[in-house]
This record gives sequence, C-alpha cells and structure tokens, in this order.
Amino acid sequence: MNRIHLILLWHMHQPQYRDPSSGRYVLPWTRLHALKDYYGMVRVLREFPGVHATFNLVPSLVMQLEEYASGQFSEPWFDLAFRPVEHLDDEDKAEILIRAFQVNRDTLLRRWPRFVELFERARTARESSDAATQAVAFAERDWRDLQVLSQLAWMDEEWLANDPVVSRLATKGANFTEEEKWELRAKQLELLGEVLLEYRRAAQSGQIELSTTPFYHPILPLVCDSEIARVSNASTPTPQPPFRHPEDAREQLARARQFHERVFGAPPAGVWPSEGSVSDEALRIAAELGFRWFGTDEGVLGHTLSAGFGRDAAGVPANADRLYAPLRLKLGAREITGFFRDHYLSDLIGFVYSRMNGAAAAEDLHRRLRAIGERVQTGRPLTVSIFLDGENAWEYYPGAGREFLREFYRRIESDPDIRALTVSEALEQAGEIATTQHIFPASWINANFDVWMGHPEDVKAWELLRNARDFYAAAAEQRARGISDAPSETQLAAAYESVLAAEGSDWCWWYGPEHSTANDAEFDALYRKHLTEIYLQLGAEAPDELAEPIKRQPERGVISPPASLLRVTVDGRETSYFEWLGAGLYSVDRSGAAMHGRVHTLHILNYGFDADFLYIRVDPFEEARHELGDCEFRITVRNGDEVRIVVRIENGALAGYLVESKDVCLLGPDEMVGAAFDKILEISVSRKLFPFEGRKSISLGVALWEGGLPIDVLPAEGFLEVKLGEENFAWPI
Repeated sequence: MNRIHLILLWHMHQPQYRDPSSGRYVLPWTRLHALKDYYGMVRVLREFPGVHATFNLVPSLVMQLEEYASGQFSEPWFDLAFRPVEHLDDEDKAEILIRAFQVNRDTLLRRWPRFVELFERARTARESSDAATQAVAFAERDWRDLQVLSQLAWMDEEWLANDPVVSRLATKGANFTEEEKWELRAKQLELLGEVLLEYRRAAQSGQIELSTTPFYHPILPLVCDSEIARVSNASTPTPQPPFRHPEDAREQLARARQFHERVFGAPPAGVWPSEGSVSDEALRIAAELGFRWFGTDEGVLGHTLSAGFGRDAAGVPANADRLYAPLRLKLGAREITGFFRDHYLSDLIGFVYSRMNGAAAAEDLHRRLRAIGERVQTGRPLTVSIFLDGENAWEYYPGAGREFLREFYRRIESDPDIRALTVSEALEQAGEIATTQHIFPASWINANFDVWMGHPEDVKAWELLRNARDFYAAAAEQRARGISDAPSETQLAAAYESVLAAEGSDWCWWYGPEHSTANDAEFDALYRKHLTEIYLQLGAEAPDELAEPIKRQPERGVISPPASLLRVTVDGRETSYFEWLGAGLYSVDRSGAAMHGRVHTLHILNYGFDADFLYIRVDPFEEARHELGDCEFRITVRNGDEVRIVVRIENGALAGYLVESKDVCLLGPDEMVGAAFDKILEISVSRKLFPFEGRKSISLGVALWEGGLPIDVLPAEGFLEVKLGEENFAWPI
C-alpha cells in the first residue's frame, strides 16, 4: 500500500459583525461558535498527539475573538440573554423569541426537553396570534429558562461534560434562577478567554500549524480585477467599469501576515485564499509577501491541468496521482506550492457523515483512505487533502461531531500507512514536485466566481463598492497634493479600513439566489453601513442609493393604486377623513424587533394626484415619531431623470426643505414643492418639474437618514412603480 500523507485543514471564519459606526456586534455568531466549536475542535487533538492538523484562522475572526476575550465588547443578544427577566419589555421578549430558536432543532434544541417545550409553545402562539400575545403566554420562569437554554445550546461538549458550572446547569435543564443565569454569563466570559490560548498552546507544541486568509476574507482575484470572473464563465455579469485594485489585495494579505505574527508569535507559512479563490495575479502577490503554500479545490486543479477526477464505485478518482500531489506554481522569479482538496471526501464530512453513527462514519472515511492507498500506486507518498469549514458542519452532528472526530483520529493515529501531517510538514516530505506557470482562476465552488459575481444583486454590490473606493482614492489624491481642505491621515485610514471590510466575500455570499438566511437583512444593512462609513469618515454625505437594500425580499403588506383624484392641504396633518381617501397605498407588516434587521420607523406611504401636483404622504410608526430627532426624509421621484426632495427635521419639527434635480439644488422650491411635518409628512410636487409626456409610469421611494446614515426606506424591496394616465387617476400621458 502506498503511504498516505493526510492533510486535515479546518477553516475557521466569521465576517466582521461589528457595526462600524456604533461598535456593536450586529450578529452573535462569532461568540457562539467560539463557545461551541473553536475551542473544542483544537482541544480534542490533545487526546491524539500523533495526529497533526492545520487550522486556518481568518484575521477578521481572530480580531473579534480577541475583543470577546477581553470582555470589552457590546453585543445586544449577549446583553439580552442575561438580562433579569423583570427588566424585559415586550420588544425584548419578541427579540428573544427570534434569537433563542436560531439553533439546529435536531441536535441542539432537542437536547433539552424544556427547550423543546418552549419552542412548541412559542410556535403554537405564533401560528395563532402575534408576538405580543406570545409574550403574554410565557411566565417569568419560562423566559428565564429560554434565556439560559439558548446559551447552553452553544456550549462546547468539553465544557458540557467537565466544567462545573456548565455541566451542572446542563444537567438541571430547567427552573433556572437569576443567580444561575449570572453564573453562566460569568463562565462564558471566562471561557471566551480560553479559545486563542488553546490554539497558541497546540501550535507551540508542533501538533498544529496555523495558516491565515486575507484579512477581511475578500475574493482576491476579483479584488485584483473583477473581469477575471469571465474566464471561468464568459456570461458572468460584471460591474462596468471594472473593479481593479490589486494594491488592496496586497494590503489584505500583508495585514493578515502582520496580524497573525502579532497574535501567534510567527508569520504564517501558508494561506487559504478566501473560498479557495485563486488567480496568477493574486498568488503572485502572496508569493512576493513570503507565503510558501496555498490551498484550493480539485476543480481548480482539474481546469489547470485539463484533467478530470471522476470517481469509481469505491470513490477513488481518475488521475489520482495528479490530485494527490502538490503542484508548484512558478510566477516569474517567485514560486508558491498548491495543495488541492479532495472535494468528495471533504463533502462527506461536511454533508453526509452527520446522518450516520459517528463510529460508522469514521470507519467509512478510514476505509476510503486505505482504498486510495491500495489502488493508487505511484512509488511516492500520496498527499490527500481534506479541507473544509471547521465550525458549521458540527451543528448537524450529534454531540457536535466529537464521536466521529475521536473515532477517526483514533483510527488514523493507529494506522502505520497513514500519517496526519500539517501542510508544511507534508510540503517538506513531498519529494520532487511538478511545476506549472499558470493556474486557472476560480474558487472552490463550481470552479468559477458565480456566487460572488453572478447575479444583478452581486453586480450592484460591487458597483457600490467601486464607487466608494473611487471616492476614497480621490480623497487620498487630494491629501497627496496638499489641498488644504483634504481629509486628514486619520480620516483616510479609517475610511480605508471600511473599504477593506466591505471587500469581504461574505456580503455577496448572501446576495443572489444561491444562499439565504434569517439574517439576510442584517447582512445587507451591515454591508451598506461599511460603505456609508467610507463617505462619513471623509467628511462627505453618503449617496442616497446606500439607503436602498440590495437584497430584494418583498415585505408582506398591502399595495393598492389610487382610486380617485385627491384634494390635499399640505399641513402635516390629516385635515379630514376624506383628504387622502382614494390615495394609492403602500403599507407593510414590520413586526420584527429592533435588533432583528434594522429599526423600523416608516410605516405607510400614500400617494395620489390632482391636475397639477403629485401628493406624497409618509406615516411613521407612532412610537417612532416621538423619538425622531435631527433627521432627513429624502423623497425620490424618477421618470428617467430624478428629482429628490430633502426634508430636514430638527427636534421633531420641520426645519426646511430643498429640491435637487440632476444633483443641482433648485432655487425657489416653494413654487414647485410644498412640505409640512407634524403627525405625518405631506409633500406636493408640481408636474412642471417633470417631462412626463410619453411615459407610462414613474418610480417613487422614501428614505429616512439620521446622522449621515440610512435608517429606513420604503419600499424595502426598491422603488414603487406609480402608473400614469387618467385611467389610473394620475396625470395624463
């Protein structure tokens, strides 16, 4: 049997969830996975000293782990999960019902009968009534148990079994006290500090190697040149003009190396490019910075070598001698060596073995590895690479997959024909390595970049990024030329940080049809906040389009066209019942709580016409209206050209308004536009502002801005189409 050098690379990644303006963590996944996966995945290797592995830690994740370990972080769900029950209001309780059950029901929730009971009661209430009634249905002890169980579900198996506090509470399972809840809070803070320490210990012992990824997990080939996406898929839509910033790719890699060395004491030898995405240009930069190896998928190798890796009945690939060997890429005077994941074996762990008994799954994987060694004879060790996500898969395994991992590690450690090595160890022991001067540009998903550049939502996201990046570049040029009112170096540095964060791959992962989550709206809003922050840091106002969601998810609600012409008095009040009777209506159900997505302020949009004016009415939620401070309503009407009415509110009262057309502020707006704000916002817009002849419709949108940030928008899914013509009770065409 041929000896096998087995490379296990566990990729640990979360995007930067911290809001750049508030510093608050919008989503809790870094903390929760730190408590459930990041520690335990490396800790279990202590039991198997003969098994070496590689852990790829993304800097944007490690940066967050450091902040959580310090205890100096702001995360609303953490605060809410441990808040005394008597201090919970209705909004808090609605949020708990959203957050607490965002767990795998089969493996995490069903572990505790009390958790299941609460879930079923909440579901029954939700199906029969609204969130407010659900809150009434739970007694104080129900809320307290739900808070504690929602946190216990994310504790690592090691701590559930052996930590005095965690194991005691897990065994109790119900009827928790406020004191016990506070104990769990203190324990979480303590255990968060153990995560990075465990990685340092394992790395110093030589059992694991730590590699890195470009700092904010960008798709480096697309950052270098977005047009590269057309090589793997000629029909891929791309932003025009293209996004081309190889200097940013270099910065993302350089920062990753520097940060890694600061945290772990030595620079990384290897890089797992975000999503296994590679190109000659991206890897040349990596090699120039000192990286010795990279990892990607067999699909990239297949296209590079024009070779296929179809499996036989036993799962052994064709051209196995080429798949199970590193490949050296020579790029001018630089070189870097690639390792290529066995897609089939990696996906068995990621998607199949969770449905099997842990011991049986481990035996199957071990058997497949031995079959490769027995069937593929090359006279040299076979380098078999299993690379996959090191966190998400375990939610689907009983006991977070620990039985499977222990059984598999035990079999590998005792098998004399298989050695589990780090990537650098495998590189040193690989012997003679074949070389190439070109690699096919692609990611690990379908050997193309379609997930990040294959849908109009993706293209829109890249266009907004390109525009913001260009704005930053212009500001930096002003500074370099010594212009007196140019932004300071501090401002430029802060803006560039937001540029790099916005280049991360995670935002476009959720755009388009391929992926969706309950947190889509929050990802979308956070991406646009990073872009907004670029403008704000440079002392400028962000463009209105950053108020518009990119992810198009229509809100539930009522849409109806006008039913009659209107007679409106623009005074900010509903002068009479008949004033807006017959108006067009856009009204949506926005019952989500404040932390879930954005804070909703806008409730109803009415519109209609008389012979000379378009009338627009915006109703904020009653409770939100009382909280309005200094803000702006921006009403945009499009009919080919664009007219924007900006209404300024100060201390809850109208402070003035202006009209912008083709980005030029119009003088004497009172002749064309009227505006008033009291309990509602009312606006009149003269048809003289628009050349409507020959047009069948216009588009209407309302955005609310506060402190230079987009706060809310109607409609959420884009502009509302308003049909023209007398048959639609509108201006004649």
